[in-house]
Amino acid sequence: MPYARTTAMASPRGASRRTSRRDTRTRTIFGVPEVFMKPRIILIVSVGVLVAFGLLMIYSASSITSLTSSATGNDPAYYLKRQLRFLAMGLVAATALACVDYRIYTRGRLIKVIWVGTILLLMLIFSPTAGQDAYGASRWVSIAGFQFQPSEFAKISVISVAAAIVQRYVQDPGMDTEDFWKLMAVALGIPLVLILMQPDKGTTIILAATLLVMGYLAGVPRKVLGGALVLGFLGIVFLSLKDDYSRARVMTMLNPWTDPYGDGYQLIQGFYAFGSGGLLGVGIGSSRQKYSYLPMAYNDFIYAVVGEELGLVGTVGMLCGFALFMWAGFRIARTAPDICGKLIAAGCTSLIVIQLLVNVCGVIGIMPLTGKPIPFVSYGGSTLLSCLMLVGLIVSVSVHSELPRTAADDRRESFRDVAEDRGISFVGEPTPRSARGWDEQGPGVWAGRDADADRGFRVYEGGSGTDSGRAFSTRMDSRGSRDSAHRGRVRRDASGRDRIDLGPSASDRLRSARTTDRRMDDR
Repeated sequence: MPYARTTAMASPRGASRRTSRRDTRTRTIFGVPEVFMKPRIILIVSVGVLVAFGLLMIYSASSITSLTSSATGNDPAYYLKRQLRFLAMGLVAATALACVDYRIYTRGRLIKVIWVGTILLLMLIFSPTAGQDAYGASRWVSIAGFQFQPSEFAKISVISVAAAIVQRYVQDPGMDTEDFWKLMAVALGIPLVLILMQPDKGTTIILAATLLVMGYLAGVPRKVLGGALVLGFLGIVFLSLKDDYSRARVMTMLNPWTDPYGDGYQLIQGFYAFGSGGLLGVGIGSSRQKYSYLPMAYNDFIYAVVGEELGLVGTVGMLCGFALFMWAGFRIARTAPDICGKLIAAGCTSLIVIQLLVNVCGVIGIMPLTGKPIPFVSYGGSTLLSCLMLVGLIVSVSVHSELPRTAADDRRESFRDVAEDRGISFVGEPTPRSARGWDEQGPGVWAGRDADADRGFRVYEGGSGTDSGRAFSTRMDSRGSRDSAHRGRVRRDASGRDRIDLGPSASDRLRSARTTDRRMDDR
């Protein structure tokens, strides 16, 4: 059933009314329309605050662990310094993505190169030389001493490829629905299967949920989305129960006290942290659980440290920061110039928010732990790099958005073209006298054209008598003033042109006008 061509670009009810109101806005921020700049600023500021907050909490949660470890050189700021290096790299990558038009990434052969590179990196994980096993999964690749997770960067390519395919389906009438679904299955199914084989169920769930959000915004029928949701849920249940390790995580979620010193230890220590924090927390740097009680306190369970040191107020405040980020991201998606930009901005925003919810729900015990960190806040170079790159894509959509043209814009442009042809200048666009095209023969003669041609305004004089309805031709002088013929006598000058004689001076004209008024009164 074709859907994208008919529904993806359809405007919601009342969109034309909002567009007309938006077109009349004149307020700008730094020379950019407010509708674009306001969410962009809010997005960047919210990300900056979250990253700064994350650096503070990483140092607080990791200082004791790194101070007592010889592997880190007994440096309490070891993890903070590494996170700062990753932050510098991420800012460079995000800035580069924001400055380049997002359409370049999603059109032509470049998107194919990105997809092939992503597949090669994901396959490299299973090689005996590059893949590294950790915590029961092969998720890391080490190349030239640099260790990273290809699945984190696969998130960017999956979102871009999905948006590019939908854009192609909308614009290409030769692509039918069957070809669309086949292309989506291959382009998105292969990377998801490779990520799931690591295994990395957390990233698979996050990407699948993000694609569902993008499909809903693209206009996919609800029956298709509902079927995909049911199949996805059944698949997650199957994967969660197929081996002992996955089943243990489910049982830990249901009742961590069955094994308080084994599988349920980390989750219980997180509960202790939340309980100690209370409403306002024990203060930044005063956490007790970070003293080797809470494993991975600076990564997976940093939310528990936030709850202990800043209390309920701190945890809710962090969620409010992400809520502000989500609002700005979807606002940018709403004003994107095409369906590809809408899906990229909405997909990147959704992925970051979904990953946040997956971590928070696992830490508070309402879903199994997945090991996915909190974007911008938890320690992790690959996660920070990929999340900042996602922000760069969102900003690219905002930077390269523009207000839609209206009929008034077209009329204004046509009037401008005609005015420029006739030498009329607008306010703010002064035209020098020498460039106005007047010939040296005198005012009123247009250079290169017939001097006798009538290029003035035709004014019809009102009143009664024989002069009623008589047409007079007036001309615009250099100041743009008009002289009407009934205010003076018309006489022919030396060059043979008709000129309006207004009298020798202004006082004479006023005196003659008073005389005429007295004569009329006498009558």
